[in-house]
Amino acid sequence: MKQLEHFTGKDFIGDGWHLRPAGGATGEAYVAEQGKQKIFVKRNSSPFLAVLSAEGIVPKLLWTKRLENGDVITAQQWVNGRELKVQEMNNKRVSKLLAKIHQSEELLDMFKRMGNKPLIPQNIYRALETHVKHKQLAEDAVDKALTLLEKEFPGLTESSFVVCHADVHHNNWIEDERRNLFLIDWDGAQVADPALDLAPLLYEYVPGEDWGSWIEAYGAVLTNELKYRLWWYRTIQCIENVLWFRDREDPEAERWLAALEELIRYK
Repeated sequence: MKQLEHFTGKDFIGDGWHLRPAGGATGEAYVAEQGKQKIFVKRNSSPFLAVLSAEGIVPKLLWTKRLENGDVITAQQWVNGRELKVQEMNNKRVSKLLAKIHQSEELLDMFKRMGNKPLIPQNIYRALETHVKHKQLAEDAVDKALTLLEKEFPGLTESSFVVCHADVHHNNWIEDERRNLFLIDWDGAQVADPALDLAPLLYEYVPGEDWGSWIEAYGAVLTNELKYRLWWYRTIQCIENVLWFRDREDPEAERWLAALEELIRYK
C-alpha cells in the first residue's frame, strides 16, 4: 500500500501543498501547508468524524476524499491550541463536554449502525483473565483483583450504554485560542458504560473530595452504585496497564501495580 507521505499534496488537495508528519502513535496524521494556510490531514480516521465535527466536539471537518488505493483522507481545520494540563482536568468545562459526548443520540445511533458491539463487562473481564493467563503474570494483587472483579459485574444495562472515547488522557483535550475545548483522537471509541471514560478521568485527575461536584457538573449523582462501577473499570485499567508495561519491561508497570494494590486494599 502506498504510504500517504509518498503522495504529494497535489494528489488529494491541489498544487502547492506540502505534507509533514503531525506525530501521534499511529503515524497516520499529517499537517498540510500552503503558504500561510494550514490544515490537519489524517488517513482512515474515525468514520463518525462528521458527527463529531457538527457537534463541536472536534475541530471542523473541511472535506473527505477517497484515494485510488482505497484510503479515506479527511481534512480538518487547523487549531492553534494547546493540550490541557493535568490540573485543568478538574474543571466543569471538561465534565460538560464529556457529558455532551455521552448524551449524543446521533453519535450512538451512528456507531450502532456501523455494527459495533457494546463492551459488556463480562466480556471485558473474560478477555482480561485470558490475557493474564497467557502472559503468566504472577502477582498476588492481580489475582485478588480478578477475583473481586468477577464477584459482581457492574449492573448498568446496555440500554444505558453510550459512545465512550476510551482514551481521555489530558493530552487528547485541546483548547484553541478562543478557549473552545475539543476532545481529539477517536480511533478507539466504544459503545460502553460511561464509567469506562469517567473512571480513568476521575481517578487520574480529580481529588476524591471533588468527585461529587465534578459528577454534578457532568449531570449525574455520585451514588454508591456509580462509585462501584468507577472502581470496577479503574481496576480493569490498572491490570491492563500492568500487563502492557511489563510486556515492554517498562518500570511504569510498578506505578500501575501500586495503584491496583490501593484499589483492592479495602475491598
